[in-house]
Amino acid sequence: MNINQQNNIKFLLKKSEIKFNEPMSRHSTFGIGGPAECLVYPHDSNELSILLRYIDNNNIPIFFIGSGSNILFYDKRIQGFIISLKKTFKKFSISKKLQINAQSGVMLGTLIKNAIKLNAKGLESLIGVPGTLGGALIMNAGAFGNEISNYLQLAHTMTLDGSIKTYKKSDIDFKYRYSSFPKNEILLDAIFQCIEGEPVKIKHDREKASRLRRNNQPLKYRSAGSIFKNPSKDLAAGYLIDQAGLKGIEKGDACISNKHANFIINNDSAKASDVLYLIQLIKNTVQNKFNVNLELEVKLIGFPKIITDKSLYS
Repeated sequence: MNINQQNNIKFLLKKSEIKFNEPMSRHSTFGIGGPAECLVYPHDSNELSILLRYIDNNNIPIFFIGSGSNILFYDKRIQGFIISLKKTFKKFSISKKLQINAQSGVMLGTLIKNAIKLNAKGLESLIGVPGTLGGALIMNAGAFGNEISNYLQLAHTMTLDGSIKTYKKSDIDFKYRYSSFPKNEILLDAIFQCIEGEPVKIKHDREKASRLRRNNQPLKYRSAGSIFKNPSKDLAAGYLIDQAGLKGIEKGDACISNKHANFIINNDSAKASDVLYLIQLIKNTVQNKFNVNLELEVKLIGFPKIITDKSLYS
């Protein structure tokens, strides 16, 4: 992106926060990532609409992110625009009848804590799940038997031509760690309807979920969360990786966690290439030993197609 293009973006987006050549390692829970050509935090829906139309008209690559969890960025220069709503689309409200109206940039943990204060039932098991509401809903985040889509009523997205679309829950196909929201639309906000629960039970389930995370996940290290989806409800990816004898294996500063085998951690200055090496090692080893094809849960951003087309997601 040359200086004239940068000036065009600044002229079009007078209120938004714009960062050129921004290292994405600063915006990733993994602590990994090369410089993005342009990272934008749109100020509001109007400037987001202007930006999306500019990108579409000029056929520029685009990536949508939340807070940088569940993502592995490419080590080298990332072409195009990366857009995040986490700094500006942060409004939410919870009614006495436990209807939640929330913009997609709200941190999931913040939303859940406030819902729990009003005795909303069902979200407490998601306490501790990192990221924004938008990212959580797009990937249908879940934990300990609950998924965020369980309580969805409707959602609004913005298309690349700047128009807004409304989706009822019945319009979207939700599966384990999957939703059918179009990949070329950005989620703006959502409405959920929760039900009231027993305060003592909610507190117990919340504390249980928090305790299980502390005891079983390497929370002291930088990571992207679970690397692979569980093959089924009864078969965990971490169990297979553990049984394959892969815990503790390192490549550079990346390591398959000794605490939870479905986590790859960044011990210091791991590179995306190190993580990809371990991802492929896990996939190949589990396939050969157990005839199970693990499917990637983390999202790869900025990588050349020659890398992302290597069946990592299937």
